[in-house]
Amino acid sequence: MERSQKQALVATLHQDLSDTVCVVVTHQTGLSVAEVTQLRRQMRSAGASYRVTKNRLAKRAIEGTEFETLAPLFTGPTAIAFSRDPVAAAKAAVEFANRNDKLTIVGGGLSGQLLDAAGVKALATLPSLDQLRGRIIGLLNAPATKIAGLLQAPGGQLARVLAAHAEQAGGGAAEAGAASEAEGASEAEVQGPAEAEGPAAAEAPVQAESAAEGA
Repeated sequence: MERSQKQALVATLHQDLSDTVCVVVTHQTGLSVAEVTQLRRQMRSAGASYRVTKNRLAKRAIEGTEFETLAPLFTGPTAIAFSRDPVAAAKAAVEFANRNDKLTIVGGGLSGQLLDAAGVKALATLPSLDQLRGRIIGLLNAPATKIAGLLQAPGGQLARVLAAHAEQAGGGAAEAGAASEAEGASEAEVQGPAEAEGPAAAEAPVQAESAAEGA
């Protein structure tokens, strides 16, 4: 490889890793072309990238990035997986390594934090950003889904639901009316006979006195 090609490779990898959140360093031993192709396809599907690296060039590429601390990991037949998603690269790499022992997880980094092999495997068990978004959207859409289901119900079923609500509302009004009448009766008892019977009862003594004077 010519010097200009090496420089271009380092610059490209440096740029990629500068925009990356998660990096996984692996050792690949004896992977066939078909297996590497399958691994790359799996990485792309997960939203990650996979690249076989020359250790000296990779160490130069990570200089000035959050992943400088990974330099000691670049020994032997190294390849890296990386992604902007915090867990995508780890998930894809660990899933493939679990099925194919020709790929070994060496370590990695997450936003500048150094991870050993166990740390990468633990990271791979976490939900991805897409999965988290899906769960949040599902929670937010739950009430809307119920409403949509009600509106799409057959007319008779919808009518029964509305009638039930109306009946509940009517029952509440009837109870309020009965309570009002009972309250009025209680007030009449407290006020006494004259107040309860109205003006006619109050005028009766006056009419009796007038009749007596006339006699």
